[in-house]
Amino acid sequence: MKKIIAMLLVMVLALSLLTACGAAKSDSDLAAIQKKGKIIVGITDYAPMDYKDENGEWTGFDAEFAQLFAKELGVDCEFYVIADWGKKFLELETKQIDAVWNGMTITEEAQLNSSVSDPYVVNAQVLVMKADAIANYADAASLKDLTVAVENGSAGQSAAKETGITNIIATQDQAAALMEVAAGTSDACVIDITMANAMTGEGTNYADLAPGLALTSEEYGVSFRKESDVTAKFNEFMDKIIADGTLQTLADKYSLTLAG
Repeated sequence: MKKIIAMLLVMVLALSLLTACGAAKSDSDLAAIQKKGKIIVGITDYAPMDYKDENGEWTGFDAEFAQLFAKELGVDCEFYVIADWGKKFLELETKQIDAVWNGMTITEEAQLNSSVSDPYVVNAQVLVMKADAIANYADAASLKDLTVAVENGSAGQSAAKETGITNIIATQDQAAALMEVAAGTSDACVIDITMANAMTGEGTNYADLAPGLALTSEEYGVSFRKESDVTAKFNEFMDKIIADGTLQTLADKYSLTLAG
């Protein structure tokens, strides 16, 4: 009887180990992405990082970067527009998307709610307003009476609050924040300098707007799910294309500065 019980215990233990190994394997984000044959990348319409070209296809620095990574993984790259940027980590956690990859500022919130990659591009949050008014707003104290548009849930929203701005209008995305200023319903907006440089000034749709006071200095990263094994794979891939010059060439194409 004792031998039978011992054998049963060994079988139970073996089954437990097999179950644990199977569970660990199924928990691999990388394996899941490769199994479904695509990585779903969460974005917003935000030049020069992600925007549609004349053929209606997504392009931009982040879009091209994501496509390169997908190729490395041997899968397709599918873009998913995040309707509410403030809910990006919920979209990630519920597996609606596999990555938040849209000029996302590395913040404490991002690090608490996701697995964040190494930084890849330098950014800043800047005040954008009518070019002929910029000289009047050279420091934080001068901004207190302004009505300022920001993207809901963005680093720009946090920067505006931390600067002491109280009249804040939260919009769906940074493009909508720019439109508030162009329409005259906001005095200014706080957006990423990467977008401000690409979307304002001579030759753009916002020729009379310009970036002014910088409120923060920051870096972009990509968010994957907490404890995701895709993060390490991405960092390894990024190191490789930095070393061979591919990422610098892409940054030069979109007039961006690589981090580090």
